[in-house]
Order: sequence, then structure tokens, then C-alpha cells
Amino acid sequence: MIAPPRLKRERRLEWPMLLAVVGLMGIGGLFVASATLGGEGGGQTPWLRRGYVRQIIWYGLGSGLGVLVCLRSYRGLSRWAMVGYWAAILLLVAVLIPGIGSTQGWGARRWILLGPFQFQPSEFAKIATIFALASYLSRPAPEVATPGLFFKSLGLCLLPFVLILREPDLGSALVFLPVGLVMMFVAGVPTRFLWRLIGGGAVAVGLLLADILWAPTDWQVVQLEPYQKRRLMVYFGQSFAPANATEAERARAWREYRDASHNVEQALISVGSGGLTGKGWRQGTQNALGYLPRAVAHNDFIFSVIAEESGFVGSATVLALYAVILLTGLKIASQARDRLGLLLAVGIVSLFFCQVFINIGMNIRLMPVTGIPLPLLSYGGTSVVCALLAIGLLQNVQLHRQT
Repeated sequence: MIAPPRLKRERRLEWPMLLAVVGLMGIGGLFVASATLGGEGGGQTPWLRRGYVRQIIWYGLGSGLGVLVCLRSYRGLSRWAMVGYWAAILLLVAVLIPGIGSTQGWGARRWILLGPFQFQPSEFAKIATIFALASYLSRPAPEVATPGLFFKSLGLCLLPFVLILREPDLGSALVFLPVGLVMMFVAGVPTRFLWRLIGGGAVAVGLLLADILWAPTDWQVVQLEPYQKRRLMVYFGQSFAPANATEAERARAWREYRDASHNVEQALISVGSGGLTGKGWRQGTQNALGYLPRAVAHNDFIFSVIAEESGFVGSATVLALYAVILLTGLKIASQARDRLGLLLAVGIVSLFFCQVFINIGMNIRLMPVTGIPLPLLSYGGTSVVCALLAIGLLQNVQLHRQT
């Protein structure tokens, strides 16, 4: 008797997504080089200390981890989801401890030094929280509809939110809330819970802004870092001068306002001056002459460098590549075989969308300036590696949807 042929299980990578990722890495390497070469001593910097060389190394490391993630089904990896989550929480606590966490820039304690490299726990916490939340919410519908599960899910998001806020890193902290809300909505958490949360959050944000922007300093309930308050005041067009300021105080306040708004104004000039096809690689005057500060051109404001040197065509290409990743991610979510795969894919897509929207928004003054990296383009080892790890998880859901 002839045995019936076995049905072949289709395992297919999402090549449009992978090609878009490769395209973004190519663009990222080129424009990180453009943004950093001018400040690296005219080629005198050792190879391994050059920004674009490190970026390429991180692309290779992140790609390798993304491939490793695909070797085992996401359902098997989910058994370790809570372990990864609590490991991320411990790292977020550790980074706040003097002697372990590294203080840089405006005094924010966000990094752990690993020899010549830095590790930013908040980036890893984003992926760990998404995986843990997806695992926790992938329960039968009656359980998901209970208030207890809603509050526990909210707690999973709020714990890293509070710890990252303490660093302080407001931009990275805020990402957890919309991503968590989207995942809870898709999981089937009753919308009345979510609307009450959104309403309460909107009221809290309104009161917080009123307290920060208009309340007298002695009466303020929330005390932000000075640079955070200045960023919000610049975004909302608030004067730095007190109500009864003298002419000298107003002049000094105006100079402080110009200094605080310098980065975003130069970024906006960079975007607007690119025209249709840009000024050419390494030919952007805002970037090459240092009007767009070199300290931020290669990370927070990399989109401005791209827009100035490659114009509307280059900017539209970047947006198109992100659109391919996001739409393909939604396709993977819609075809997932179980709730875990669906929620994992939705969480990663939401994370990418939030980061792209906020980063590009602050480059064109639609959003206040925050420390949110542009995935796969901004200079930074942890953000690049975690973005490629997230892409690997999306491909994992795709590859194992029929197993």
C-alpha cells in the first residue's frame, strides 16, 4: 500500500519586509557616515571608533540575533517572556544606581557601560514588555474581559514606564502606553476600560502641562529637569521671561529661548532646504557646517540630514520603506495562527509606528523634541540591535504560522 504524500508546510519569509530593512540599513550607514565624518578629525579617527563603522557592526550583530530568534518558534520562546521582562526591569533599576548607570548629556542616567560600548536597557525593555504582554493577554476571551486582567496588564506597562521616567527619558517612557493600549484593544479588553484610561490620561496630561507651563515655580507639583521643561516651552511657544520681567530679563530670556530652540529650528531648515532631490551626499550645508549640531545630527535628527542631502525623493523613499515594514507586519498579524502571534506582531508594529511618527514629527516640529531614535537609521547600538530583533520576531510569527 502506497502511503499518502505528506502535505508540505509552507514556510516563507516576508521578503518585501526584509528588502525594506536592508534598504533602511543602507541609507542609515550612508547618512550616519555623512553626519559623523565631519566631526571625526578628517579621517584621523581610528576605524573602530568611527560612527558609521560601529553602525555597520551593530547592523551585523542585530541581523545575526534576528536570524537566531527565528530558529525556535515564538510559542517556545514565550515560555521565557516573563523571565526576559523581569530581567529588563532589573536592568532598568540597575541603570539608576550610581556607579552602574552612566550619566551623559543633560545628566540623564540611561546607559550601562560595557567596555568601549554602551547598553541602553530601555530599548531592550520595549521588546521584553511587548513579548510579556502578548504572552499574558493570549488567554481565553472571558479572562481577557475581567477587570483584574486589565489592571495587571496595565501594571506590566506602567512599571517600565515609571523606571524609564526616572532616568529621565520621557520620550522612551511614553511609548509604552500607546503600544500597551493597542495590544489590549486587539486582545479584546473591554473598550469601556480603555476609554476610561484614555480619558483619565488626557485629563492628567492636561493638568500636568498646565502645572509645568503656567503655574508659578514655587507652586509646581511636578518638577521636570530644566532641559525637559525648556523643550515643552519651546514646543508650545512659551516665553522664558517672567511676567513682570525687565527689558534686560526679557532680552536674556529671548537668548535662552533661541538657544533652546536651536536644534529644532536647524532641523526644520535642513528638511525645508533639501528641495526635490537634495544637495547631495555630504553636501548639506546645515550638516556639513555644523548648524545642525553634530551631537544630535546622527541620532535624533538623522531624518533632517537625509532630507537635506537627498531631498523629497530621499525622504519619501524612507517613508515608503517604513510603510512596507508596517503593512507587512499587519499582514503577518492578520495571518497569525494564534492570539500570541497576533498580539506579538501588533505590538511590534505599534512600537515601530510610534517611534517613526514621534521622531520624524519632532524633525518637522509636529512633536516636541524627545530622545526617541528613528528605527534602523539613528546611530545607536542598542536601538539598532533591538529593532532588528523585533524584525526577527515578526519573521518568526510568519515562519511558524502553520506549525
